[in-house]
Amino acid sequence: MTQQTFFQQNPMDTPLATRLRPQTLAEFSGQQHLLGEGKLLRQLIEEDRVQSMIFWGPPGVGKTTLARIIAGRTQSNFINFSAVTSGIKEIKEVMADAERSRLLGERTLLFVDEIHRFNKAQQDAFLPFVERGSIVLIGATTENPSFEVNAALLSRCRVFVLQALSTGDLVALLRRALKDPRGFGEEDVAITGDMLEAIANFSNGDARTALGTLEMVVLNAPREGKKVTVTEEILEQCVNRRSLLYDKNGEEHYNLISALHKSMRNSDPDAAVYWLARMLESGEDPLYVARRLIRFASEDVGLADPRALELCTAAYQASHFIGMPECTVNLTQAVVYLSVAPKSNALYKAYETAKKDAMKMLAEPVPLVIRNAPTRLMKDLHYGEGYQYAHDSEEKLTNMQCLPDSLLGREYYTPTTQGLEGRVKERLDKIKAWKEKHHGA
Repeated sequence: MTQQTFFQQNPMDTPLATRLRPQTLAEFSGQQHLLGEGKLLRQLIEEDRVQSMIFWGPPGVGKTTLARIIAGRTQSNFINFSAVTSGIKEIKEVMADAERSRLLGERTLLFVDEIHRFNKAQQDAFLPFVERGSIVLIGATTENPSFEVNAALLSRCRVFVLQALSTGDLVALLRRALKDPRGFGEEDVAITGDMLEAIANFSNGDARTALGTLEMVVLNAPREGKKVTVTEEILEQCVNRRSLLYDKNGEEHYNLISALHKSMRNSDPDAAVYWLARMLESGEDPLYVARRLIRFASEDVGLADPRALELCTAAYQASHFIGMPECTVNLTQAVVYLSVAPKSNALYKAYETAKKDAMKMLAEPVPLVIRNAPTRLMKDLHYGEGYQYAHDSEEKLTNMQCLPDSLLGREYYTPTTQGLEGRVKERLDKIKAWKEKHHGA
């Protein structure tokens, strides 16, 4: 029997997310597109054919946990390596240990958290060891590996995209935490299903956030012996999001984004800012809001103010860089700008009308005159014959036909006179007049 010392930590003092870290694939929540029966990653793990790979996904979806499960399942030495605290010196030391293990017939699984934080030289240091099989590298990143991981290293790794956990996944995880002895299984916790769903919605697909919130709620709830009763008041105080409890079926989520969109369309900045605040203070993902603003900038403002799209894209980047709550003012700037900007839905109408024709006439041939002719055969078939290069003319215009014969004369884009689109309309009217005058010339 091992005697516990005064300085040893009580296991229950460890964060709930750590205590409940899954040990097997059966305990792992979510990612069924990768780990469901018959899916590729599951097969690689079960058949012990794991290769170097990159896990790309948002925080709290199980990237580190999955790497640990793989190491245990494949009986590999597991080394957890952080890109935040390690440099080339530490990489070389770990690689030397892995090489010695390889010579002894032991495999090393090296997990590199936040691999995108390594610079090119640091990432290159892994290459020779990955190539000769000294290590199985599993990198984790929240950033697009196409941009953040060196091409040479990326080409030697298979990329698996992990998704944010669904509300259902998180609710199931929370219920397991209430029953598992490693969690609150030794206590009698009274908490409603609506409260668990509210915690799941608040967590935005992040298991670590969900478990941390549940732990905070349970530890702050009143108790009598082992009986713990979680009230709505306790939940609201712990998450500081009173509106969390409104949204059981998801309808209010869509009601709020609709209210924001229509307030901006109606040029009402006060209403728009109110609905923006309602969304963000309810725990809505600011990047979701920013993406909707980018769409609005083209759908409802368009060429009436082309700068709207630039500003909304910048607001998305700012929100990505600094996050909540600082990004609220960036999103407010974009919302007010869109609200007072001149409105035009001409681009939206142009595409929707063109889409209907495109779907009905998918086989319409591209006119020969505007086809590319990179080969002799194509030239013999008259590809590109008669093509007119607009820059060769003084007006930078030609009377060349670009639509299929069946759509000749069809117009999709009809500019309004709102804002800067009025200038676009004047320019387009002049272009049409010139082409009409020179038709058949």
